[in-house]
Amino acid sequence: MPEHIKLITTRKYKKTHVIALSAIAVALAGCSVGPDYQKPNPVTPTAYNDMTQPKDKDGASIALPSEPNPLWWKAFNDPQLDSLITRAIAGNISLQQAVLRIAGAREQVKQAEGAWLPSVQGSAKMTRQQLGLKGILDSSGASQQLNDLSPEASGAIDTATRPVNLYQGSFDASWELDLFGGTRRQVEAANAQTQSSIEQRNDALVSLQAEVARTYLQLRGAQSVTDAIETQIDVAQQTLDLTQNRQQNGLSPQLDVENARAQLGSLRAQLPQYQAQERQAMNGLAVLLGQAPGSLDTELSAPKPMPVLPAAVPVGVPSQLARRRPDVRKAEADLHAATANIGVSVAQLFPSISLTGQFGMRNTDVSYLDNWSSHFYSFGPQISLPIFQGGRLVSSVHLSRAQQANAALNYRQTVLTALQDVDNALVSYRTDQDQVKGLDQTTEALQTAFDLASDSYRQGLSTFINVLDAQRQLAQAHQQSAEAKVKTNTDLVSLYKALGGGWEPYQNVDLPTYTVFGPAATPDVKVQTTSGVTP
Repeated sequence: MPEHIKLITTRKYKKTHVIALSAIAVALAGCSVGPDYQKPNPVTPTAYNDMTQPKDKDGASIALPSEPNPLWWKAFNDPQLDSLITRAIAGNISLQQAVLRIAGAREQVKQAEGAWLPSVQGSAKMTRQQLGLKGILDSSGASQQLNDLSPEASGAIDTATRPVNLYQGSFDASWELDLFGGTRRQVEAANAQTQSSIEQRNDALVSLQAEVARTYLQLRGAQSVTDAIETQIDVAQQTLDLTQNRQQNGLSPQLDVENARAQLGSLRAQLPQYQAQERQAMNGLAVLLGQAPGSLDTELSAPKPMPVLPAAVPVGVPSQLARRRPDVRKAEADLHAATANIGVSVAQLFPSISLTGQFGMRNTDVSYLDNWSSHFYSFGPQISLPIFQGGRLVSSVHLSRAQQANAALNYRQTVLTALQDVDNALVSYRTDQDQVKGLDQTTEALQTAFDLASDSYRQGLSTFINVLDAQRQLAQAHQQSAEAKVKTNTDLVSLYKALGGGWEPYQNVDLPTYTVFGPAATPDVKVQTTSGVTP
């Protein structure tokens, strides 16, 4: 075969070989080992269990299957509560910590994505070297032969064997090819972990909103119970005045006076615990807003009535719960991350191919470093193949699969817990409303009984024991009714929290920025309202 034909054939073969290798590399670059993540589809009932039970809805706040309002606290129609929640979102320290965790997770994504790019670093050094060349020449006899040859050769040996200063500046580069998708899986896992941090922050936001609403309602409840007790104290004082007047006129014994005084003292003794609850609630709200205890006393000390329950409460359907509850969404993100980590561990079983290179200038005279003749370089591929690792790599795969299975079970358990939370909250809300209704009827009946007993006592038709007993029962009923109304309102807050809404309007978060050098500063973390939604 002629030489030019051989050359053409060889070139064609090399070109075809290169194309084939390139195609294989591209195909490998597009694959990722390990299972691909698939969104779970939890099996949920068509309706919440409590909503399928027969119940008396006469005058009660009922649950509806329509989609709940993300701004659920608006249902209480209390502008002060709205203001407290808005300020808590802006100033709560725990929520800011959750936002910072998002910032950290996003930096981890950037670190994982950095593995896709080459790594380049520069270096410069100066070393003083003694190579020991004279000893080698002496031991081989070459030194004596050169001395015998000529004095100039002996002088050259002395020059060559002296210590030298070596100056070097270079750039080193390496790039690991992600042929089996290990880096892609790492980025996928990091993104899923970032989503988990976001959902953790959303869960903290929902809990914060619920805690502010619950504490505020407990404050108004303590004030309501205090008002009810003070009303009964006024009635007990009137009864004491009546018995003292009758005793002075010889119509009642001193025993009636002392019993009336004891009843009055018993009611007064109940006030401090509710006054303490009032102060503690105001302190709790201040801390939730990121302020010092006592900073909200002026704003909140004036008593206000308990908010009126809404006529209906939209709760949605169970199939929507997994998409709304942040803890379920977090469990799903954790499952995604665990699935991607399987691919990371499997990729470690395959060879890794890196492209490495080095270029620099080296000379014993620093003034010659800019001379092209002083350059040096090296480049080429590097293949690393795991042959024997004592079973650690295979064990890592087994571990990641076990962690993924655990994450899947955790997701299922979180969904079941979410369904249980909503159903339990529905039961408590419904039954406590029934309790309030019964206590209101009891209070009304006891008020009538007390009025009748008081009239009979004034007319001398009954003893003071009947009045005292009726008054004691009436005071207890008033107190229980006020506490039950507080419980019903906080039950509604628990229901809204169980439904998981409240984070949707607050998705725009300004993450803090930091300088590489300089003193650390307290970050200013702000949570903004999503455009188009008015809180």
